[in-house]
Amino acid sequence: MDGLFLSANGNDSKKFKGDIRSPGIPSRVIHVRKLPNDINEAEVISLGLPFGKVTNLLMLKGKNQAFLEMNTEESAQTMVSYYSSVTPVIRNHPIYMQYSNHKELKTDNSPNQVRAQAALQAVNAVQTGSMSLSTVDGAGMGSQSPVLRVIVENLFYPVTLDVLHQIFSKFGTVLKIITFTKNNQFQALVQYSDGMTAQHAKLSLDGQNIYNACCTLRISFSKLTSLNVKYNNDKSRDYTRPDLPTGDSQPSLNAQTMAAAALTAPGIISASPYAGAHGFPPTFAIQQAAGLSLQGMPAGAFASLGVPGAAAAAAAAAAAGRLSLSGYTAGGNSVMLVSNLNPELSYLLVGVYGDVMRVKILFNKKENALVQMSDGTQAQLAMSHLNGQKLYGKALRVTLSKHTTVQLPREGHEDQGLTKDYSNSPLHRFKKPGSKNYSNIFPPSSTLHLSNIPPSVTEDHLRGLFLSSGAVVKAFKFFQKDRKMALIQLGSVEEAIESLIKFHNHDLGENHHLRVSFSKSTI
Repeated sequence: MDGLFLSANGNDSKKFKGDIRSPGIPSRVIHVRKLPNDINEAEVISLGLPFGKVTNLLMLKGKNQAFLEMNTEESAQTMVSYYSSVTPVIRNHPIYMQYSNHKELKTDNSPNQVRAQAALQAVNAVQTGSMSLSTVDGAGMGSQSPVLRVIVENLFYPVTLDVLHQIFSKFGTVLKIITFTKNNQFQALVQYSDGMTAQHAKLSLDGQNIYNACCTLRISFSKLTSLNVKYNNDKSRDYTRPDLPTGDSQPSLNAQTMAAAALTAPGIISASPYAGAHGFPPTFAIQQAAGLSLQGMPAGAFASLGVPGAAAAAAAAAAAGRLSLSGYTAGGNSVMLVSNLNPELSYLLVGVYGDVMRVKILFNKKENALVQMSDGTQAQLAMSHLNGQKLYGKALRVTLSKHTTVQLPREGHEDQGLTKDYSNSPLHRFKKPGSKNYSNIFPPSSTLHLSNIPPSVTEDHLRGLFLSSGAVVKAFKFFQKDRKMALIQLGSVEEAIESLIKFHNHDLGENHHLRVSFSKSTI
């Protein structure tokens, strides 16, 4: 039988085994494997949207698999061909797909299928600009608050109000946004003109990553039906009232630099037509992709989105997590020029924001050094967080260098020890994929996070250690559940920076070396 019938329980156990057909025999039905446990229908649908219309869906959540039906065999061929060279990644899971033995999916009225059809209608409505979703109220698409509550988890890269506006604007006109931090989480309230538009946005964006494998959106409906915005600044904005004052919270130079760093991060969700359940075209990050050629992406694959082909394809590849862009390095230049910092110390301080590969002290300016990170994104993070910070009475200067690499001296040529190679250093914080350190990157603050503390080391011991360097210790607290970690609050941010440099990797005995990083918490 050519058709795969969707049974009442949403499964097809009899025909399921051995379903995958030879990659050389195309079919409109695509078998998708290795899906995350908590994946939703919209995320699976979105895998096919850049290549054509998705006409049907069967979810096999218990098997972490799904069947996706495209409107034409040509669309399916384009999709399978593209994803064979650029593996899509959803929530840090690589997704795999091949043609199915079945020519089409036949639907029934099971709850699973009703939900899949509702998701298809919602996403198609977003694409066409239609608002006719009243027919799927039974699937939870009824009237809701026009205000969404957004929590950004695993905040590795900075997320600004403007980034949120670009993401949510695809689904309709965003009227107001308020951002804030609560329970140590970056959150936002986003108001649309009506509840249906908010429902579209929630369906397509909930659970998606703004950047690859981080900055995850958790979206729910707010109890509020309208937001009261008093100021237009970097924390809040009323797009219907451009006349509002800015208040006290002016966007700082550092905030602007952080936003620039965010634009160069790999996999930015708003740079992609569909990045997971991606429902928005490239807007502010399109310049990043413009003019770049994408190897293996057929022309016109994104024509239905009204997006320039090369730019959209580049953005989609970035979102997929496997960039195959000729002449493009994720994040840009990885070499920085660091001034007003003893070059011997730059490795320890800059290493908070990425893995330092090499440092070259400038021959004629010994307080200046070229510092090469493992990638451009880490260089941007270090620059945005450290430029302008005070250290030993001087303001640090951290800028991107015109050099693209720090060359080691050729064999037999000495450079008086000016070039240091740290590529195999045991102090690298980010060499392990998925390391917790990725989610604990914060700007310099007066509070330090201490870890790897042996049981025998007391509060008095640690207070004395930091006092010995001349710092003022304002407060100290061990973590209740894990006394291997503690917070220590010093007299100033400058003291904290100096103490981090001095005591990171300090030997506490019992084969324990102290780990020191900046904390977003206070005591």
